[in-house]
Amino acid sequence: MKRVNGIVALFCVCTYVCMGFYLPGLAPVNFCEKEVAKPSCPSNITLYVNRLDSDQSVIPFEYHSFDFCIGSENESPVENLGQVLFGERIRPSPYEISFNEQRQCKLLCEKKYNNDPLAQKKMWLLRKGMKLNYQHHWILDNMPMTFCFINQQNQNVCTTGFPMGCYVTSDGKPKDACVLDSRYRQPDSYYIFNHVDILIEYRNMSQDPNFLEEHVGGRIIRIKVQPRSIKHEAKDKLDCAVTAKPFPIKSNEKPDSIIYTYSVVWQTTQVKWSSRWDYILDSVPHPNIQWFSILNSLVIVLFLSGMVGMILLRTLHRDIIRYNQLDNEESDILPKNMLYS
Repeated sequence: MKRVNGIVALFCVCTYVCMGFYLPGLAPVNFCEKEVAKPSCPSNITLYVNRLDSDQSVIPFEYHSFDFCIGSENESPVENLGQVLFGERIRPSPYEISFNEQRQCKLLCEKKYNNDPLAQKKMWLLRKGMKLNYQHHWILDNMPMTFCFINQQNQNVCTTGFPMGCYVTSDGKPKDACVLDSRYRQPDSYYIFNHVDILIEYRNMSQDPNFLEEHVGGRIIRIKVQPRSIKHEAKDKLDCAVTAKPFPIKSNEKPDSIIYTYSVVWQTTQVKWSSRWDYILDSVPHPNIQWFSILNSLVIVLFLSGMVGMILLRTLHRDIIRYNQLDNEESDILPKNMLYS
């Protein structure tokens, strides 16, 4: 009987320890609506932006390097050493997202451009980013937001980055993301993706019979983003319909302003939180390995290791010489009969 009680006690202790152990940032978080929100079940969800990169360039850019709408830098999360070495630059965004709150054609900000050199430089960098197909990387609830589309082989593909825009060549040939919409066909034009449709799928925990804790809120399972180019007439005349006209920017022209908008749609799903990464791992065609960042990190590590090794060798060499000198001095001081006795 004592043995059985001991086994039960050991099982309870192990269960308690396992329940108390989790990797930082990987524990499930329940979100609640504003009316019932509390510290253990928040309502507001911060959308984080990361650096932009491109397969056509080895140089990444921070999010605020481009003239996008930016949030407060004071709420930036603390990055670990690996994120810093690999060039991650995670910053909070100005997108306002609350649990289960639908948003339709919400104004984010308006960027105006005049004839001063700084504005021309900002527009030049935007055009360069669109031409080289630079990709956004957004994060919500410690999970990357995915961009899903049908490729030319009629396959559904999801990637963890989405383009900031696309370019149509002077002979009318669409490049990169411009091939996904037949309306992006104006020659020698850039199409800035100034609107995003965000689809968030969540599991309703208030009706989950398998949930042993308090039945409140929900857990985010999937986040998908669909970027679009929309030509808004003014801030008070927003049109985010599917049939809205795209926003072409000619190479020899400069727009007066760019209006950024977004929409958020919430949907329920029966997928469990533990399986929420499956659709990303199954649909991503291949890993986008940043060889330049990896090589740069390896060079830095080897250089620092070489410096430390040289310092250690020089220190040990001096110590060995000092010890040999002490031995020689002792040999000279001691009588010969004591040395050979």
